[in-house]
This record gives sequence, structure tokens and C-alpha cells, in this order.
Amino acid sequence: MINYCLVTTLGSEQEQSHLITWPDSPLLQQDVLRNNPLIAEMTARAAQGKLADTGFGCGPFARITIVPQNAWQDSLTDSLLTFLRPLFATPICSNVLLDCTYIHNTALTKTLRFLFNQAHTLTDLGLKTSARSDVRLTHIDAFCSDAEQARLETLFSQQQAIANGMIAARRLADTPSEQCTPQYVVEEAQRLCTPFSTLRCEVLDEQAIIEQSLGLLHAVGKGASRPPRLLAIHYEGASHGPVRSYVGKGVTFDTGGLWLKEGAGMYTMKYDMCGAANVLGLMLCIAELKLPVRVMGVLALAENAIGPDAMQPGSVARACNGMTVEINNTDAEGRLVLSDAIAWASQRHAQTQYIIDLATLTGAVVKALGYELSGLMTQDNALRSALTTAGEQSGDEVWSLPLDARLKKQTESAIADLCNTPTNNAAISASAAWLLHHFCPADIPWAHLDVSGTALWREGGKSVASGRPIPLLMQHLLNDLDIRE
Repeated sequence: MINYCLVTTLGSEQEQSHLITWPDSPLLQQDVLRNNPLIAEMTARAAQGKLADTGFGCGPFARITIVPQNAWQDSLTDSLLTFLRPLFATPICSNVLLDCTYIHNTALTKTLRFLFNQAHTLTDLGLKTSARSDVRLTHIDAFCSDAEQARLETLFSQQQAIANGMIAARRLADTPSEQCTPQYVVEEAQRLCTPFSTLRCEVLDEQAIIEQSLGLLHAVGKGASRPPRLLAIHYEGASHGPVRSYVGKGVTFDTGGLWLKEGAGMYTMKYDMCGAANVLGLMLCIAELKLPVRVMGVLALAENAIGPDAMQPGSVARACNGMTVEINNTDAEGRLVLSDAIAWASQRHAQTQYIIDLATLTGAVVKALGYELSGLMTQDNALRSALTTAGEQSGDEVWSLPLDARLKKQTESAIADLCNTPTNNAAISASAAWLLHHFCPADIPWAHLDVSGTALWREGGKSVASGRPIPLLMQHLLNDLDIRE
């Protein structure tokens, strides 16, 4: 874990740190830097909108980075992170001194999450034989004014906890699928939850899934040699009150089933369980912050494989709420496991405040919104507004897509209550959400987050788990608690 400290004056502890600042910062007016011609040259370069960075002649610091002033106020396009990200690919300092005297609040939250997330890289999985860099970021000093210290202390502690949850989710999602099976996810969740007395794991194995009539989850998982699981993580931060529920798609690998994907489309399918991984990370974050609330996270875990028992196009399965679904496309399996998990979650508690599901569900949402925005689909206007606001505040934004009865024909079936994909290949993302809404009772507010574009971070032709939308969901929950206090 990366530690932090808020400072209002500099001391010897900050020497040999990596200073990240802006052109007119008071930090650059210190005697030791004010008359340094190199700093003057760097300041002039940054004033022209260019990054100025050096590890030479910048004592008492080991490295100085001056980022153009407008980047510190950019909460939309992440220009500050665009400047910083390459520098941390091969860091030269274990300590960072971050100048917080001139930065937009949302830009700061994004920057903090980025820095705290440096605690995990792919090499930490131990699968690469080449030596790792000896230098890792271990400590952040944040320079701020006395007046800002109390506010920033809260912000830093929250973003550190959020980053810790993101790291747990990223580590799990990055793990190759031959290791990261449904049972492995259960065991990792149990291990990670054990230190928190407020967290309790409830596991349904393949037999319990059948006994509790989760026929859609069973249909998806029965073709694999590694059977499905349903994992419910219960957080009791309060003795009473409504339960907020989160449901995550956890398809640990998706071949497409008998509706087989092509090779290029299958390459990143170990990440088809990012929704479930992020629900786990969210629950760990809630427990770390000790929030006074009751929460349930449900992970619907299955491998969509090819085998003698694999579900077949045209088959019909029954969910735990009694509704039947015609499976006309075995590669639309995520909405099946989610439907059962949503229905199960809605029946689990007498009083549920809302259910939010998250899933890498459709490639269509990427075509619609790209890689920066998660798709939001709900018929509850209050929940839509709250999630949209939380997205703007956290920098983990959503964009609402339509969801109403005009989509009804997209899920009609001649043989069952519903079919899992529209035959006309239209409105794929919204049609999936229309299917899902049948499995949450009308008296429980429900929202669906399609995170196919945002659950992964893509750079240099490679993809890794991003940990989104944990920041969005945490901000939404924090806002919700503030409103009710």
C-alpha cells in the first residue's frame, strides 16, 4: 500500500522526492530553486503548454516535473494524467511531492487514484521472469494550505481506500482464466474479506444453484468442467436499515459457447468477470472506510465453455423468479447470469434500497460511448440523476441510454417469456437492459451499468483491468449517506 502525508511546509523529509508542480507554484519560489536557471527554463516551457521534466540539477529534489497550468484545472480530458502517466511507467523516485495548491477537485481525485493504483502492476502476478524495477512509488506527500488540510485529509483517505478496492479488483481480473475459475474467485474473496469482521461470505455451489432454481446461471455454467458459483458478500456496518445491493457479472472466461467467438474477439475474455471483481473491490472499500450502512454484493460466477453439456441455441431456461428465457444466442450469456443474480438479490432481503448491476455486457456500448463513459440504463429517474452526479464528481462518468417499453419487441419469444437477444441486431445494449429489468421487482429501484468500454485500460495495444466503476459507485454511496445524515 502507498502511504501519504499532507504537509503545509517543506522539510528534510521531502528532499530527494519527485516534485510535481505547476509553473507559478510558490514551491518554485524557494531560495534553493528561485535562482536556478534550469527551473526558469522549465517554467517557461510549461507556460507554453509543454511538459517540463528533469532529474538533473534540481536539488534538493531528485526529480522535478512542471505540468502546464491549464492541465491542473482540466477535469474532463485528463490532460494532467496524460502528462504524468508515462513518467510512472519507469519511476525514479519512491516518494512523490504533489503540489495541491492549484488543482480542480475532480482532477485531484483522478490523480490520487492513479498514484495510489501504482501499488499494483502486472508484474506483481509473478508470471514474468524478467526482473522488476527496483523503484516503486511508496509514499505521497501532498503540499497544501492550512485552510485546505482538513478537507484534503478526508479526500485522500477516501481515494486511498477506493484505490485499494480497485487494486483488489484489478489483480483478480488480470489473473489468467485457467487459474481464475469461479471457485478461485470465491476463495480469493473469502481470503480478502477475512480481515474485516463486518464482511461475511455466502456461497452457493452448483448443487445449491440448482436447488434454488437459478436456472439461467446453471445453463451458462453447466458446459464447463469448472462449475458455476453464486457468491454473496454481506456487509453489516449498521444493525438495521435497508440494504443496498450490487450485482456483478462474473464470467471467468467467455468462449461464446456454441455460438463461438472468433479468436480476436476471445483474446480479452478473461476480463468478462470485471463486473464481479469490481463488486468485490467495492465491498472491500466499504469495509475499509467502515461506512454505517448495510450492503450486499452478489457475484454471479460461471465459465461459458464448449462441452457436451453446453447450453444450445433454442433451449429454454427458467430463472429463480420463475420467468423463462429462450437462449437464441449462447454468446449473450452475461445477461443470463445477471438476470438470475438480480432476481436472487431482490428476494434476499425484506427491504432493499436499490439494486445496481455492473457488467462488461455488450460491445455495442463501446461503439456508442467509447472507452471513457460507462453506459447507464434505468427507469428510476432519481437513481439516474444520483449516479450521473456521482460520475461527474468522481471523474468516473456515465451516460444514460434509453430504456422503456419501445424495446419490448427486442426480447419477445414465441416459446418463452423472453429471448436473450434481439433478432434484428438493433439497440443491443438497451435491449440487454430491457431483458434485465424484468428480474428486478418494480418497487425496487434498479440501474444497469454496461462497463465494456471502461472496465479495461487500453494503452499500447494492450488491455489491463482498470477498476472502474468502483470510484463512481463509492461516490454515489458517499453522497447517498451524506443526504441521509
